Amino acid sequence: MQKLLSWLFFICCSINLYGQNRIDGAVQDALTHDPIGNVSVSIVGDSTKTVTNQYGLFRLATPPGAIQLKFEHPRYKTKIVEVFAHDRALIVLEPLPQTAADNELAIAKAKAKARLSRGVNPNYGNVGIGIPVYFNETYGKIYENKFVDASKGNVSNFAIDVDRASYSNIRRFIKLKQDVPPDAVRIEEMVNYFCYDYAPPLDGALFALYTTLSDCPWNPGHLVLQLALKAKQIPSDRLPPSNLVFLIDASGSMSAPNKLPLVQAAARVLVENLRPQDKIAIVTYAGAPSLVLNSTPGNEKEKILQVIDYLSARGATAGEAALHLAYSVAESHFIPGGNNRVIIATDGDFNIGQTSDKDMEDLILMKKESGVYLTCLGFGMHDYKDSKLETLSSKGNGNFAYIDDLEEAYKVFSREFGGTLFTVAKDVKATVAFNDQQVASYRLIGFENKMIKDPVVDSNFIQGGIIGSGHCVVVLYEIVPRQGIDINSMKNWARLNIKYRTPVNEQLQEDNFDITTGYTPWHDSPVDFQFSNAVALFGMWLRGSQYKGDQPYELVQQLAKKALGKDEAGYRKEFVKLVKQGKKCIKQ
Repeated sequence: MQKLLSWLFFICCSINLYGQNRIDGAVQDALTHDPIGNVSVSIVGDSTKTVTNQYGLFRLATPPGAIQLKFEHPRYKTKIVEVFAHDRALIVLEPLPQTAADNELAIAKAKAKARLSRGVNPNYGNVGIGIPVYFNETYGKIYENKFVDASKGNVSNFAIDVDRASYSNIRRFIKLKQDVPPDAVRIEEMVNYFCYDYAPPLDGALFALYTTLSDCPWNPGHLVLQLALKAKQIPSDRLPPSNLVFLIDASGSMSAPNKLPLVQAAARVLVENLRPQDKIAIVTYAGAPSLVLNSTPGNEKEKILQVIDYLSARGATAGEAALHLAYSVAESHFIPGGNNRVIIATDGDFNIGQTSDKDMEDLILMKKESGVYLTCLGFGMHDYKDSKLETLSSKGNGNFAYIDDLEEAYKVFSREFGGTLFTVAKDVKATVAFNDQQVASYRLIGFENKMIKDPVVDSNFIQGGIIGSGHCVVVLYEIVPRQGIDINSMKNWARLNIKYRTPVNEQLQEDNFDITTGYTPWHDSPVDFQFSNAVALFGMWLRGSQYKGDQPYELVQQLAKKALGKDEAGYRKEFVKLVKQGKKCIKQ
């Protein structure tokens, strides 16, 4: 919960009635450390009051000097705290003892809430219970990669990126106890959501390759080849200045608590990480786009945050015009050699101007030539357009994340700030040439929407991705070795070729790596290798993949539990819990 403490101090929303004097803060449960919403916050002896939002955050205008704040909630002990104007307060409330009746009532309310989240109206009895409900969400169609006979085609081509949206989106479905749409499961994004402990390249190289070849846990007799491509890490004090345009969807469809309010909270995390040499502008769009904050230095945080705080959702969604405006603002403040980027935060539900995925693709391909990068942040549910945001990011030298809660915002904009916003390679494409004397057949796990089957034809349509500072791209192949070979003595399994451009050099560059790793038994394989296999297998179960093997579902959790590693941020432990919860979403 230390991460919670670090950003709950500065994320809040209210109206300042006392000029510049105010208290910002957050309220959390003393036992669970979870945020507490709907807490009444009042000034003792004054009529001024507010309530915490769903994230436990508040801002209250105050008179100058010392004051006493009272915090009240029906399920917690009332607390009075002395504070001073301009403080940032973290308030911890003790829960009241609950009776058996209280517990039963809480459980009944939780079940009713879960039914509503699945689209079930409790007034209609049992109608609709158990029926998969994806509402009006859209996902790009995925046709799972098949095994390829190496003697007929030993070369595998695909575009590389480190998008991670699929994992947090899947997490949202599982936590709401909803069936996961199969096409929402992009296994490479699930695998690459996690950090892996590989050293950055040495001697000025852009990439370092780490390879592991071991047993396939879900298909005995097969092998798994893992390629871990680690990008160079740019020290934080050497990161180039940023010219950012935050493009925020403020249309009526963004009014839900997990949309615009969460966008505002995520934006605050970003602003707290800006440096004086960075600049940020804010464009909003509803019926028409509007430049609500011109390009402003990163050290003018109060000015930036004030604009973010007073955004509201209303009107239609003019996404096309907004993108034109955002790119125009970014281009007018372009920093040569800097990080020039548009960050769009939306549910993707455009309904004015060009709106189709193809329209957006054509627009972004045109804007890509400006040298401005694109980061897409997806929010919300029920009308979330994953397919559109995936298209925007893949065609526009971009990356893509789905923000389902404030912890994810912290991960994207604080813990992984450099990797999210600072690109070291773009238009990245990989070619893996297998040694068909040793490999009978192979299957690339994931990357279905990034496959380049014909390098001459598909390269015009499949855009290479971007890799950020310090990113590690993990690629998994399931391999069937040729009969009769001794896998313990074979080493020349394949060769990897990486083609890319750098932000400062448009000339195509390439690196080559011979994959000479030897076979390692599963029990001796690295922890990171074992964990990535667990995540990939979980993705296959969620998709109902024909390639998941005959092992029981519990194998996923067994593999993950044994491969937690350091896990300083706790993301792997969360994955183990998600696998346990996800069993109810799996069609056995």
